[in-house]
Amino acid sequence: MDQLERVKAEFTRQADQFAAARAVTDAQLTKRFVEAVGAAAQGVILDVACGPGIVSAALAVRAREVIALDITPEMLRKARQRCADAGLDNVTFREGSATDLPFAEGSVDGVVTRLSLHHFPEPRRALDEMFRVLRSGGTFVFADIVSSEQPEESALHNAIEVLRDPSHVRMLPAAELASLVAAAGFTIETETTWDQSREFEEWSGIVDDPERIGPLRTVVRALAGACQHAGIGLSLADGGIVFCHRWHLIVARKSRT
Repeated sequence: MDQLERVKAEFTRQADQFAAARAVTDAQLTKRFVEAVGAAAQGVILDVACGPGIVSAALAVRAREVIALDITPEMLRKARQRCADAGLDNVTFREGSATDLPFAEGSVDGVVTRLSLHHFPEPRRALDEMFRVLRSGGTFVFADIVSSEQPEESALHNAIEVLRDPSHVRMLPAAELASLVAAAGFTIETETTWDQSREFEEWSGIVDDPERIGPLRTVVRALAGACQHAGIGLSLADGGIVFCHRWHLIVARKSRT
């Protein structure tokens, strides 16, 4: 299956669970992300891989216009409904791929994306596209979960993620992410990292596939019991499996030439 079709299939099935997941809808997480956009939040903002529109709706409170783009129609339907329920009429919705953005060069004041890059086989291509459509002096805000800087731990973490969701490609170490952003032409202004505690049952339930999750639970429990933490603090607590996702947020600018 083509990767774009794989992403569509996974997130069509996950749409309801993903849109309601507390780890995704967390108000403090959204507030942190929106505040990072700064003054650019008053202009035209492109939300790449907008998912159920959580960030799009939060940005639309201040923005002149928000363009919510996603490759999955069901996610766009969720985003459209969220914005309608909030009485927001300054959000437009576009179906499309982050690696081939249907917008002119320098056409937006800000570009934001979160929890997206680990689904791209060619993350640099997506970053190049986001750089292209951003105006000179515009702001780029990016956040994703990162893996360990240790290659073996990173590989194990990503193997677990792929078993849960085959549309996952690779969560990158923070240093590699920053290098990719800089290589695309952005000037990085700030980087922030924080940890988010997760429970296996909550995290695995989002993908809505019990046949997949049963074997994964067995594997992850064995790893935790053997003290193989996979760079995410994988462990057993009160009979359950727990770990933490490390987020990395980058605020960058397309420098004026």
